[in-house]
Amino acid sequence: MVGYLSGRRRGERIIIGRGAILAPPQRDKRCRITLCHMAQETLFEHAGGIERLHQLEDYFYSSVLADPLLQPLFGAGKPSHVDHLTWFTAESFGGSDRFSRELGFAHLIDVHRHLNISEEQRQRFVALYLAALDAVGMPGDKPFRDAVREHVEFGSRVAMQNSHAATDDELHPLREVPHWTWDGDGQDG
Repeated sequence: MVGYLSGRRRGERIIIGRGAILAPPQRDKRCRITLCHMAQETLFEHAGGIERLHQLEDYFYSSVLADPLLQPLFGAGKPSHVDHLTWFTAESFGGSDRFSRELGFAHLIDVHRHLNISEEQRQRFVALYLAALDAVGMPGDKPFRDAVREHVEFGSRVAMQNSHAATDDELHPLREVPHWTWDGDGQDG
C-alpha cells in the first residue's frame, strides 16, 4: 500500500490517502533520547538519490519532447525543466524540499493551467515515465515500481484536472508537494 504524507503535528506525521502511519517519536526513559520509528528507507534512497533521479528525469523529459502527442504540451522545452522535475520527484520521495523552497507548489499549478491535457496525453505521460524507469535502470522490485506508478498516476491526474480549471475553485485541492510513502522493503514478492 502506498500513499502520501501531508502536514506535521508535533512529533508525528499524518497520512492523507493510503499508507501506513509512521509512529510518532517515543521517549526512552533509560537514556532520555527521542527515538523515531521509521519503517524503511525512503523512495528517494531506494531510487539512488538525487543523481539517479536526475538521470531518470533527463531521459523522461527527452522522451516527452520527442513524442508527437506530448510535445505540444511542452513546446521546445526549457533547460531548467529537468532540474525542476528532479527537485519535485526528490521531495515527493523523501529527499530535499528544494522544489518547495525555490519554486513552490503554486508554480506547479501555474505551469499546468490552460494546457487542457487529454486522458490520452495523461496515459502517454505515465507510460513514458514507466518506460524511463527501465531505460535508466531504476530498481525493478515490485513495491518500488508500484509506488512510483501510483505516484505518477496520481500526479498526472492532478495536473490534468488543473489544466482544465477555468477558476481556482476547479483546481485540485492539493496545494503542497505530496510526500509519497510505500510499504515495500525493496524485496520482490
